[in-house]
Amino acid sequence: MLEAFAGRERALSLVELAQASGLDKSSVQRVTRTLRDIGYLDQDPVTRRYMLGSRVLDLSYNYLRTHPLIERALPVLVDLRRVVKERVDLVVPDHDTVLYVLRMQAKRETFRPALIGRRVPVFCTAAGRAMLAHDDEAEAARIINASDRVAYTRHTLTDPDAILSEIRRARRQGYAVQSEEWLPVEMVGAAAVLDSQGAPIAAVNIAVSTRDWERDAFEQEMMPPLMAAAAELSR
Repeated sequence: MLEAFAGRERALSLVELAQASGLDKSSVQRVTRTLRDIGYLDQDPVTRRYMLGSRVLDLSYNYLRTHPLIERALPVLVDLRRVVKERVDLVVPDHDTVLYVLRMQAKRETFRPALIGRRVPVFCTAAGRAMLAHDDEAEAARIINASDRVAYTRHTLTDPDAILSEIRRARRQGYAVQSEEWLPVEMVGAAAVLDSQGAPIAAVNIAVSTRDWERDAFEQEMMPPLMAAAAELSR
């Protein structure tokens, strides 16, 4: 029931919740009443529509509080943000997406891209490619081929061979860069964080505006501190 609200722009009626969840209306009524009473849903007193309640944030808080990497990563990202003066993120993998769990916002950042919990497809992200660069070629190809490779902008790479070529480049360089493939006017560099076995468990991002940065200058100035931060977390 809670997942029925994913991607929605407004509050939902009982009929819409039934359609989204696949439950019958009587079941939806019982579940929404329970979730409302314990705070996971709020109900508009006029329209009677439902929206997510504040108790949902308790789950996010406890996830962030108990994640083994996030507390360690915070001071590292604070230092990185101080050096580069651009947005920095900590990203973790989740199936065919990456999930933003820490974000140090740039001054011109718009609201939604700055929120933690945002999911982005692996195939078109620097973080996804940086982490896939530490998997073997067959596993990276399997994930890319299984992805729903939507062209989010006119720059998005959707051809599997072209994406795998970028992953190989990331393997050689130690970082990945994508420019305007997910959001217009945004360029992102990422380096993977590795566990003690050398497996990728997260990535550190730096995101800049393409109005301010050329790719060569971005890589020359930003990638050394980025890779140093990822290496510190890997240790």
